[in-house]
Amino acid sequence: MTETSRERLRATFTEDAELYDRARPGYPHRMYEDLSGLVTLGPECRILELGCGTGQATVPLAATGSRLTAVELGPEMAGVARRNLTPYPHAEVVVGAFEDWPLPPDPFDLVFAATSFHWIDPAVRAAKAADALRPRGVLAVVSTHHVKGGSEEFFADTQPIYERFDPATPPGLRLSPAADIAPDDAGLAASGRFAPVEVRRYEWDLTYSTREYLDVLRTYSGHRALPAPARTGLLAGIADLVDHRYGGSITKRYLTELMTAERLA
Repeated sequence: MTETSRERLRATFTEDAELYDRARPGYPHRMYEDLSGLVTLGPECRILELGCGTGQATVPLAATGSRLTAVELGPEMAGVARRNLTPYPHAEVVVGAFEDWPLPPDPFDLVFAATSFHWIDPAVRAAKAADALRPRGVLAVVSTHHVKGGSEEFFADTQPIYERFDPATPPGLRLSPAADIAPDDAGLAASGRFAPVEVRRYEWDLTYSTREYLDVLRTYSGHRALPAPARTGLLAGIADLVDHRYGGSITKRYLTELMTAERLA
């Protein structure tokens, strides 16, 4: 991904923060349980979250009682996140790009990025995350993959619709099984700032009605970046498919990957 395309695509998320908040799924409970086994979450823990969106992961972290600062690029997203964090006065959201945000003098115990680390400038993200952490503090990077499972035939049936309305769609694209998705350490090993990465993976299914599925598609940067006529045609074709061939609902399988690494002393 080039710098220009990354800047353009990551800016699409803040265009409809309420839709993003309503439609985007959260993360498996097991992920938070595993994270709490690596970092002692609670009032003595300081967390920095990178790109909190509207708070899908922020709220569960704040509910542990940890002191949390979230940096969010989009002011509209940050506003919704603040609303969702109202019960947690020990959590704050600041607006800005992590690349430019001045780190506070006190280091953090955990730097956490949920489906956001890849949007940060690769030349900055690993080194600055390490700078934000105390020695042996933990960087946790969560990524989400769309994998084979659930309503498998549906996702194959959508391929001609994508090829018609999105010219960037590779011909004959199919979802891969979770086992075929190779972990990516996001450049942490090359940075020389972190101990070896540990990876934990979670497969889970989520069933959507037609409207719910179209809403979640509208939150994806690639869909939002399409010209309006192409996006309208794509969503209409998918809606017709769900309604008339799949009885008004489909099941999507997600692979959530939790990658953690300690900052070297």
